[in-house]
Amino acid sequence: MHELSVAAAIIERAADCAREHGAGAVTVVRVRVGELSGVVPDALAFSFDVAREGTPLASARLEVEQVAAYAHCAACAADFAVGVPPFLWCPRCDRPSAELRSGRELEIVAVELPAAEAGVPEEDRARRAATEPPHAGESAPAARPASSGSAASA
Repeated sequence: MHELSVAAAIIERAADCAREHGAGAVTVVRVRVGELSGVVPDALAFSFDVAREGTPLASARLEVEQVAAYAHCAACAADFAVGVPPFLWCPRCDRPSAELRSGRELEIVAVELPAAEAGVPEEDRARRAATEPPHAGESAPAARPASSGSAASA
């Protein structure tokens, strides 16, 4: 079950983010998991719950956004679901496609830190999040997209 190593890498990166922002804990970690990433969301959630004990994420919640796999057909400009295992043949024009548009994601989207530790009112966090770089107590982008089988670069 490689989801345990993926969960451990997510926890490590989120804890680093908390330290960088002067927070002692993390409340929420949001991740995107593509249909073709090789990661089973339920297994990742279970692994996260096990691996977070004794870390700054001990009471953190993991939110997983599942991303469907879509390809693009250059011949007819259609986007279509490829399924699992992937079938990269355009249902509209009956031609093969080589362009996978989504479904391989495995990335940390945000790390949310406790507002009380940062002294930032909850309503201010939401309002400023779209216009300012993250500060302690706000949702902070925590990682670059990882390659499809690893969160270690996250």
